[in-house]
Formats: sequence, C-alpha cells, structure tokens
Amino acid sequence: MDTYEKVKVLGRSAQYDLCGEGCGTEANRVRDELGHWIYPAVMPDGRRVKLLKVLQSNACTNDCYYCASRAGRDCPRLSFSPDELARAFDEMQHRQLVEGLFLSSAIRTGPEQAMDRMLATAELIRVKYQFRGYIHLKIMPGVTPAHVEQAVQLASRLSVNLEAPTSERLARIAPGKVLEELVQPLHWVHRLRLESEGRLVPAGQTTQFVVGAADESDGELLQTVAQLYRGLDLQRVYFSAFQPVPGTPLAEHPATPLWREHRLYQSDFLLRQYGFTFQELVFDKEGNLPRRADPKRMWAMAHPEFFPIEVNRAPREQLLRVPGIGPRSAGRILRWQRESEFRTLDDLKKTGAVIQWAAPFVLLNGRRLPYQLELWSGQSF
Repeated sequence: MDTYEKVKVLGRSAQYDLCGEGCGTEANRVRDELGHWIYPAVMPDGRRVKLLKVLQSNACTNDCYYCASRAGRDCPRLSFSPDELARAFDEMQHRQLVEGLFLSSAIRTGPEQAMDRMLATAELIRVKYQFRGYIHLKIMPGVTPAHVEQAVQLASRLSVNLEAPTSERLARIAPGKVLEELVQPLHWVHRLRLESEGRLVPAGQTTQFVVGAADESDGELLQTVAQLYRGLDLQRVYFSAFQPVPGTPLAEHPATPLWREHRLYQSDFLLRQYGFTFQELVFDKEGNLPRRADPKRMWAMAHPEFFPIEVNRAPREQLLRVPGIGPRSAGRILRWQRESEFRTLDDLKKTGAVIQWAAPFVLLNGRRLPYQLELWSGQSF
C-alpha cells in the first residue's frame, strides 16, 4: 500500500479520536482530492486552520470495549514509519492542503514505543522540514516523564484521553487502563508549562471523555471536568457521544444522543467562561442535565432571587448569569454603559444578546421588557 492510501486509511481511523478541535461531526470534515481526512480547527486566538488528523498506527494491543482499533476487532492494520508520515505531511503542507497536524496512535507493541514513533515523526517535521506551525500530539497512557519532556518541546498542544470520569467507570470500558496513570502526564505537562511561564505547549493541554459508554452520569463527568480545570488549568475538555462500533463488545450498547453531548458542552462553557461552579449546575434526580432547557436557563429559573437585573448598571459577572447574554455581548454592554444607556430592546439587541431569552431576566431603566420566557425552546444560551 502506498503512502497516500495509508494516509487515507489511518486518517479515517482517526475520526474516532475526537479530542481536540471542535470537529466531532462528519459535516465538519472535508476531503481533499486525494480523499484524506482534513479537519477545521479553531486555535486559542480564534484562527481556523486545516489539520491533517491521522494515526501513526491503528495496530493495538489494548482491548478497549468501545474502540474501533481494539486488539480483538477484525480490521486492516497499518502503520507509518516516522520518515514516511513526516514526508507525507510536508508534501501536503507545501501543497497548501493542510496547515497543521493532529497525531495520535494505537499502541502496537507498548506505550513507550508508540510514543517514540510519534515523537520521531514530530521531530522530523520540526527539524528536517522546518515546520513552525501547529502540531497537536496525543500522549500515550503509560509513558515516562522523559517522553512528556520531549513532547512539550515539539507540540503546540498536548492531550490525554481520560475517556471516563472515575476509575470504576473506566474499568467498564477499558479494563487494561488505570485512570491514575492516564492523569499523571497531565500533571507533568502542567508543571512544565508553569516552569516555562507558558512558552511550552502554547495552546495548552486538553482531554476527552467518551459520553455514555460507561453509563456514567453527567454529574460524574462535570465534577471531574471542574476538578481538571481547577487543578490542571486545561485549555479545553471535549466530549464524544458514544456511537457503537461493529465488532466491539459494546456494539449493542445504545448510542448516546447528540443532544446530551451538546448539553455537556453548554455546561462546560459555564464552568470555563461564565464563572459558574459545579455546585451551581442543575441536574435531575439521576444526576443528568435536563434535556428540556439549556443549563444556564435552568439555573436562572432556579434562582428567581437573582433577577431581574438592571442592564444599565450590572457588572460583568451579573450579566453573564442572564440567559441570552454571553461573554461577547456582555463586553459590548459594558462598553455601552460607559458611553450611553439602554432604552429599548433594539439597543440591547445591537450588543448581540438574544433578547427573547434575556428579556424576562432584565430591566431597562427600571422597566421590565415585553417578552414572555420560552423556557423549553432553543438549544443554546
């Protein structure tokens, strides 16, 4: 099989590893004329780049129950040598097909050997081919501190797939993995970034959870997420709604609905950008996020004592509690406050606020706005 056929196969295999770039649906993936999988990624500064997302190898000794590359599954097994993959990436980059690389791997012989090959690929791209752009490397479970130290010198972003929120949940879907061993590299990366004052791994580190495969609750997931943000300063946490793969032990397990993944991302934004704590999130009696309304509006309805707030005087932290007002519209409202005052709904709408969601929770010059709350409609905040 030639190099570009391998890119095609191992790029397709990489679609199951959704940790990273906001590209979890097939609609967000594009194919070039060679049929390679190329993903749009949003950088921390807001730039969008095209990533080649590919596995170094899909040959694996692990037997994770949800994974398309698990050892017990009958599928073609391929691997790249570091030279082969680095050269292919350089050719695609010079043809302006891609602008960056997302590199992961199955574990063919052992985690250290798999990581060695990925690091050798990244080093060739950086040194031999003089590529200075974006590289996201996945850290393999069970690697050494020396591997992580080399990875932080090469990568723009690093990630470790935790997959489940607790040891008990992880054992249900990946009995060969130990959660503490997965978390440890995140601590190493965090320490090295602190020591370098953020110069190393400038795009930070991330992780991913497979949602629903281990029958975990949303509360379990988000409690772990909150701890990761607080303790390790992760850039992002990603959620991948479980979809059964033929030929795996979970092939008959129900697929996780995409609305659940969406609710988790909404809650993640509240934790990461809106100043909410885990304790403020609203769950049902099973510990899950309700489907009927987004998490921010659920919180607002549960706290009538907080509302209504006066838009013309409210500080940022109060504005961010209002459904329909996000970080950007809150910033515009604050600028408007310094220069003028809000008199009409059209004034508020000009800031980008979703006025039909915000109206029941705010005052303009002491006046309530003529909108009724549509609590159970809409999917975002």
